Amino acid sequence: MENQEETKPFKFQNKAYYCSLELAMDLIGGKWKTMMIYHLREGALRSSDLQRHLRGISNKMFTQTARELELSGLVSRTVYPVVPPKVEYALTPLGLSVLPLVLDLAAWGIRVSEGKG
Repeated sequence: MENQEETKPFKFQNKAYYCSLELAMDLIGGKWKTMMIYHLREGALRSSDLQRHLRGISNKMFTQTARELELSGLVSRTVYPVVPPKVEYALTPLGLSVLPLVLDLAAWGIRVSEGKG
């Protein structure tokens, strides 16, 4: 990786970055963001279904993570005007573009668990 002091900053969504990995980690870093992307791999999910897939996530963290992914353009949120309210999350084209990397990480996790890291 290049020396960050010598790299010119670039902007993404009005935030300056000096390193492309910094941007990538900002967008998908952390346990819950990558897990949410992973579980949306086969299509849109209702909010409650997606949260059920994310074992151990609190309501507050679910909402925060979903909002961050939506703001970054990786996930779309659709609210249907029905009673009771229906909310669905889906990967955007940008979210789909990172999916192969997330799937590679999942496959690597399987290999490591089998002692084949």
